[in-house]
Amino acid sequence: MKILYFDCSSGISGNMTLGSLLEIIGDEEYLLKELDKLNLDGYKIEISKRNKNGITGTYVDVILEKEIHHHHEHRNLYDITQIIQKSEIDEKSKQLAIRIFMRVAKAEGKVHNRPLEEVHFHEIGAIDSIIDIVGTAILINKINPDKIISSVVNDGQGFIECAHGIISVPVPATSEIFANSNAKFKQIDIDTELVTPTGAAIICELAEEFTTIPTITTKRIGWGVGSKDLKIPNVLKVYYGDMEQTKETFVVMETNIDDCNGEVLGYTMEKLFENGALDVFYTPIFMKKNRPAYRLTVACKIEDMLKLQNIIFRETTTIGIRYRFESRTELGRQQIDIETKYGKVLAKRVENNGEIYLYPEYESIRKLAKENDIPLKEFYNLKELEDIF
Repeated sequence: MKILYFDCSSGISGNMTLGSLLEIIGDEEYLLKELDKLNLDGYKIEISKRNKNGITGTYVDVILEKEIHHHHEHRNLYDITQIIQKSEIDEKSKQLAIRIFMRVAKAEGKVHNRPLEEVHFHEIGAIDSIIDIVGTAILINKINPDKIISSVVNDGQGFIECAHGIISVPVPATSEIFANSNAKFKQIDIDTELVTPTGAAIICELAEEFTTIPTITTKRIGWGVGSKDLKIPNVLKVYYGDMEQTKETFVVMETNIDDCNGEVLGYTMEKLFENGALDVFYTPIFMKKNRPAYRLTVACKIEDMLKLQNIIFRETTTIGIRYRFESRTELGRQQIDIETKYGKVLAKRVENNGEIYLYPEYESIRKLAKENDIPLKEFYNLKELEDIF
């Protein structure tokens, strides 16, 4: 299993992420070529080596043209989404970049008490933020890890000056991004900002866990350098390596419900998936007095158990939930794009004992079936799959 581990003990920002991932892939031209597909003007990228407290890493600097810098174009989430969607970047990178931007936009909307469509602010619209986030998505897709893990994220303390005046660290947008994720973070004795909103959104979207580094065989380490000179190295360290497949322990929660309508149950399922449930399903059952009912079953990680229990109690009429601990073995998987005669298909590449299986993603083939006016079942026909793949 291929692992990326982000050591955020000195914080994280967009350009630090780019620098560390560039050192892992070792191909600057690939990133620059892919970013050209955004069709954005008014900037150039300088990539160099810098030393922070004796550690040499890669520094990525997005330099704006003077007229762009002084006459900044404010953009909202829709503007940026259109830039990304209309580009020729691969679909997987597009969707990852949009999800990261959505985290920033939701946080800024909460801070400024505005709906998403009314949020106009330079942080999300600045060209350097677009490059940092889209570039990160491109490099993550290139590396294609099976799992991404992060350390506890360290931020500084005190106050910094921004467009709205002097504000405390963590800044409001960063605080809101952390609050709407499963991230673990803390402050350390460094009198400045260590985590930017862009950095917070990136790590909250990428990382599945926030813990100490697991047992891995390290293949490469990437060092991404920030712009600040501190008493600690202003560096993001990212490990790339292999981890043995292990059995995962998770929680299965169940409850029987006979007095709740189908609309509420459907909404509850959506909420559970949005908040980290691994699986959610309903089973038709009969309860006392021969009442038709449903058994709700939810599988989740142990750390998400209490959060999901609260959603079940809040959204349904149940007053009790059973739970048990189970183990599972999960095959390593990668998402890949495959060119077909009908268009690009997103598929899962799964490996088991040296054998490779390809499973097309439903939403991807559904889209192609509609665009080409082809029955969906044709994509699942064995002969058709052989022709396509």
